[in-house]
Amino acid sequence: MESKYSSLRTLDYGRLILKMLAVTLLTLGAISMIIPFLWSISTSIKSTENIFAHSAFWIQWPPDFSAYTKILKEVPIFQYALNTLKVACIVTFGQLLTSSMAGYAFAKLKFPGRDRLFVFYLATMMIPGTVLLIPNFIVMSKIGAVNTHWALILSAVGSVYSTFLMRQFFQTFPSELEDAAKLDGCTPISFYWRILLPNSKPILLTLGLMAFQGIWNDFQWPLIVLSRPEIRTLQVGLSYLTNEYYTDWNLLMAGSILTILPIIVLFFFVQKYFVQSFKLTGLKG
Repeated sequence: MESKYSSLRTLDYGRLILKMLAVTLLTLGAISMIIPFLWSISTSIKSTENIFAHSAFWIQWPPDFSAYTKILKEVPIFQYALNTLKVACIVTFGQLLTSSMAGYAFAKLKFPGRDRLFVFYLATMMIPGTVLLIPNFIVMSKIGAVNTHWALILSAVGSVYSTFLMRQFFQTFPSELEDAAKLDGCTPISFYWRILLPNSKPILLTLGLMAFQGIWNDFQWPLIVLSRPEIRTLQVGLSYLTNEYYTDWNLLMAGSILTILPIIVLFFFVQKYFVQSFKLTGLKG
């Protein structure tokens, strides 16, 4: 009996050690991720001569907020923000609409070659995005979308990843629910619009935030297709704060902090849906 209790205590100690190790590793990972953000804040409130001074590596007192006032005066950051907000909102809405409709078709509708088409669709995720830059630019040039926000919208309005997650989520709905809706005279479109979408709030908010953040932080594609200053997005506009010979680091960090703030605020509103949505989607076949 004593050996049994001792083995149970040993097992409990082992689980406790594993939990402590996991918490330690996660804490170290979180610290390593937050340090660059704290350094950006610290740099943005320093004077130029104290940025690389060891005596004022983290905190300069009193803090110098001149970089924020300077960037608001000298850089049309509000115009860049409006351009980015416009594109991000349209793309987010478009991705949620297309991915939910495609996810519903792949999850609930029956048509020839559905599963094979879905596998082929998923296979496109294996193609690196840089490989598609030239083909996408040629297509946008042919339709006259270069140097317009349509080049950003049309290239991102569909998402394979969002479609996959929507399909997994819709598969969690029992087939009996769909059968009952059909008996009540509900068409497939009505079932999608009146039953599935109203009950998909967690996954829609999660994918919406991911799509919004992806467009808000996108740099490479807008840099390629946008050259007119008045239609630049935030990330492209901030890149012009650096040049070959000189970089105003406190000004650049101030612009970066102002760019990050909307995403942080948005995340706090929808963070509780993240775990819930991925828990419900699972990895069903």
